[in-house]
Amino acid sequence: MACRGLCCCSPPSLGAFKEDNARFLLLAVLIILYLLCGAAIFSALEHPTERETQEKWLARFENFSQRFNLTPAELQELLCEYESAYLVGVRMNTLRRPRWDFSGAFYFVATVVSTIGFGMSTPATITGKLFLIFYGLIGCAGTILFFNLFLERLITIIAYVMKSCHERQLRRRGGLTQDSQQVAGNAEVDSLAGWKPSVYYVMLILCLASLIISCCASAMYTPMEGWTYIESLYFCFVAFSTIGFGDLVSSQNAQYDSQGLYRLGNFIFMLMGVCCMYSLFNVISIVIKQSINWIIKKLESTCHRCQRKLFRSRRNVVVPGVARSQRNISIESDGVLESDTDGRRMSGEMISMKDLLASNKVSLAIMQKQLSDTANGCPRTMSTAARHNGFAGGVGALGIMNNRLAETSTDR
Repeated sequence: MACRGLCCCSPPSLGAFKEDNARFLLLAVLIILYLLCGAAIFSALEHPTERETQEKWLARFENFSQRFNLTPAELQELLCEYESAYLVGVRMNTLRRPRWDFSGAFYFVATVVSTIGFGMSTPATITGKLFLIFYGLIGCAGTILFFNLFLERLITIIAYVMKSCHERQLRRRGGLTQDSQQVAGNAEVDSLAGWKPSVYYVMLILCLASLIISCCASAMYTPMEGWTYIESLYFCFVAFSTIGFGDLVSSQNAQYDSQGLYRLGNFIFMLMGVCCMYSLFNVISIVIKQSINWIIKKLESTCHRCQRKLFRSRRNVVVPGVARSQRNISIESDGVLESDTDGRRMSGEMISMKDLLASNKVSLAIMQKQLSDTANGCPRTMSTAARHNGFAGGVGALGIMNNRLAETSTDR
């Protein structure tokens, strides 16, 4: 009974609403399972190292307090004060550049509007915190809009290139005739009607682009920041995906070799990496949605099989004559029971009731409109201006559409 919300016999709007709810609930369950699995894996990987590091630190803390005749409370108070100063931007490493000079502030606002938020710099004053609320509200919204526009143009370029390659392959195979080549040459450049690339190819291209940008950026970060190549790749993913842990942050030293060129390269790699990763996340979300739809369809088919078995068992219990009479009465009176049709093909039907109603829905609407016009004695006529505008009368749904276009053109 719980699966009936996904059945085909529901009204279209109600069925779509229930399908959206089922998709939302299924995605929520999958995300919770994904979080539980990730928590279990990271706990198994990182918890032993955390426990070992904590034991070493406690031993070092005790030895230091005994060596310099400091009580544990005094030493702990000193360390807490340093933690508070660290949040403002004070570092023990004197080679670090200032946090709130113009270049440091520019780096900070870039991490804010891009939603990376490394956390190595945070406003300490009340005025700065209040200003950040309004500044980030507009900046993040504008940056997300920029990412969306970038995604649209990137997908358009990828689709156009893939379409050109597809047409070139067809020409090599002789699949395009001379007429089709002429039509393709006269088409608009930005027209992508007809053939469309698969979302999986687009996802593959974005994966390769993100990987290439990350590898090139890691090759730059490794010698400049003194990180290993794996650490550089880790930083690229954390930064480009706007996760922004803040354990590794680029361009924080006071001096670099070729400092201006390095900071320019860092900005370009950040911008390209965030745009490509944002686009990749959007495409992956489409693939996830398709997978969820596939799971829902499988659940629907399973539900329909269960209902079909239940219907057969019920039909075998009831006397055949009674069942046949009940079914005839239901069909004639448009009172077919939901459990007896379910949009499926029954034993005495050439097609299912759902398919029949869906195929005749437009024809019934046209018939009702024509009968209404005839009964009112005002058959629809087309004006001379409409004919001059190029709208033909037509028959059926095409005629109704042309008449509507003619009315609109005449009103103007």
